[in-house]
Amino acid sequence: MTQAHTGPASSGTEPAQVINLADATTDPLLKLVLQQLDDDQAQEVVTIDLEGKSSIADHMVIASGRSTRQVAAMAQKLAEKVKQAGFGPVKLEGLPAADWVLLDAGDVVVHLFRPEVRSFYNLERMWAFGDAPPVAGTA
Repeated sequence: MTQAHTGPASSGTEPAQVINLADATTDPLLKLVLQQLDDDQAQEVVTIDLEGKSSIADHMVIASGRSTRQVAAMAQKLAEKVKQAGFGPVKLEGLPAADWVLLDAGDVVVHLFRPEVRSFYNLERMWAFGDAPPVAGTA
């Protein structure tokens, strides 16, 4: 993955900022998540910095898979890698249908979508960009 995007979770008056994967080294869990999604060929990976803006997590990562099978496989593999790396167990929601799978890894929350479901819910706009158009990175 060459780029991930981050932006404010506020009214959208602040511009979105582009961060490189190398800049994610300050958070080893985020780096692991982004690297694994890249390895699994996730599409349109977006990272939203929630630190200081929300108590649910420090980072939210949103990505797409090409099919329910790929979404489910990415979610299961990511949960396994996070646990193996010593970050503890990951809570998974939505795995049976795999249209939208939520992984709660503590400081990093990951949403994996099928493209149609992702465009319907448009989390990037709600969390990161407010009224500004979302900017998506590609894996």
